Amino acid sequence: MGARPMLVAAEAAALFREVVGSVFKERKPWSELFDRTAFSRPASVAEATQRLRKNAAYFRINYLILMLCVTFITLLLNPTSLLVLGFLTAGWSYLFVVRTAPIVIGGRTFSEKEKLIGASGVSVLVVFFLTSIGVILATALGISVAAVALHGSLRTPDDLFTDEIEGQQPGLLEFVTAPLMAVSAAPPPPAATPIAAAV
Repeated sequence: MGARPMLVAAEAAALFREVVGSVFKERKPWSELFDRTAFSRPASVAEATQRLRKNAAYFRINYLILMLCVTFITLLLNPTSLLVLGFLTAGWSYLFVVRTAPIVIGGRTFSEKEKLIGASGVSVLVVFFLTSIGVILATALGISVAAVALHGSLRTPDDLFTDEIEGQQPGLLEFVTAPLMAVSAAPPPPAATPIAAAV
């Protein structure tokens, strides 16, 4: 029984690395993102919107990295919130990775679905009602969106192959879900053959 949590953790870590790798390999060169010669003031709101749409399609992975960095820095500036998130992560890991036996309270056994609903409810309660984590995350999201909108509207996309990018490259959701679909479609490993006891 003790080997199962380690096996699940190893599979989760491998899946996480695969998902992150499949997403981040689509990152564009940072020199393109911050090319100072490609910035100019848009002539109208319509032009700014068009620039933002094209840049969002081309630099979407770079924008995602920047948003994650802003969120991480914002949490670092609020160590209490980071500590609370650490406790929540540890709780989820214990419930769904470490603990293999079912949860029994008052003689009632809770299913995996009930565990998920209960853990989600506690997490929402802690994040949005009992602490300021929700406000911190909303602030980080607002800063990130504002930065992306400003960059996307000022960065001239004329030197980028945005038409091909929009027509050929899959969306961010497909980058994330493709490895998950591959893992779920893979056949399960063969069951170990029991070793007969010596007579």
